Amino acid sequence: MISIYVHRNGETTSVPHIDPAWLEPSTDVTLWVDLAAPGPNEGRLLSDVFRFHPLSVEDALSAIHHPKIEPYPGYLYVILHGIDFEGRRKGFATRDIDFFLGRNYLVTVHDGRSRSIARWREVCDRHEHVLAEGPAALLHRIVDTMVENYRPEVDALEDQIDELEETAILGRRPNLIRQILVLKRDLASLRRVVLPQRDAVGRLARREFPQINDEIAYRFRDVYDHFVRLSDEAILFQDRVTSILEAHLSAVSNRLNVIVKVLTVISTIFLPLTVLTGMWGMNIPLPTFPGGEGAQFWWVAAVMAAIAVGMLAVFRWNRWI
Repeated sequence: MISIYVHRNGETTSVPHIDPAWLEPSTDVTLWVDLAAPGPNEGRLLSDVFRFHPLSVEDALSAIHHPKIEPYPGYLYVILHGIDFEGRRKGFATRDIDFFLGRNYLVTVHDGRSRSIARWREVCDRHEHVLAEGPAALLHRIVDTMVENYRPEVDALEDQIDELEETAILGRRPNLIRQILVLKRDLASLRRVVLPQRDAVGRLARREFPQINDEIAYRFRDVYDHFVRLSDEAILFQDRVTSILEAHLSAVSNRLNVIVKVLTVISTIFLPLTVLTGMWGMNIPLPTFPGGEGAQFWWVAAVMAAIAVGMLAVFRWNRWI
């Protein structure tokens, strides 16, 4: 689906097609073209009408790429990632959005499920000021909304880490390995996406490109600060999860040592008792205790109990248990 918005004479309107005159250097209109889940026919708009470089067109129409920014003659090609709210049910996931920023136009390409793009399309339908400041300002608004959408997801990850820390300390669940490893995978995905985006937005904030003026560069500095905080939190979260994993493995090892110690004590105590019962179970004459045949069992039981208590006392005296 293609959505086309044009700002001219102080008004923003939605139009069904692009007038080639709007792309001329002398034009004073501002154009926003949004391609949601483009097919082959919509994709030809990028190469036939805007005449973008084939490599950038190929990247925009292909699978997910890492965030990056590349200058081409006459325009700027940017790939950034937004939160995938549907994929979050199975883990941390993102969707890429491709931006083509020119002198008087902005072209966005995505899979049709970007909430940031949808929000600003709705605003464009109601307010004229969205495109009045130019395509670079619109790019900033979309990117800023994408960054804002990261905060609830990052807070949710932090809540999971807090819960895991409490569970690992209190030992409520003996097996947390799977949950910890899933969280480590999500944090690795967050870092893999946030760090390149931080660098890309940093280049926009430094005004390396003619499409970004001083005012928009100042705005991108604020977005860059948000990405810096996100990247720092991602590194901190990974360190915390690593510590949780080490603490959990240490707790499991300690529990195993306690179990082995108890089993060793039991085996050690029963070893002389087994020898004693084996001797009295032999079919040969043995010395007997006083009291006749009826008292022999109780004598042997008493000796076994005395041996067990004596060994426990020795273990306790030597602080083995």
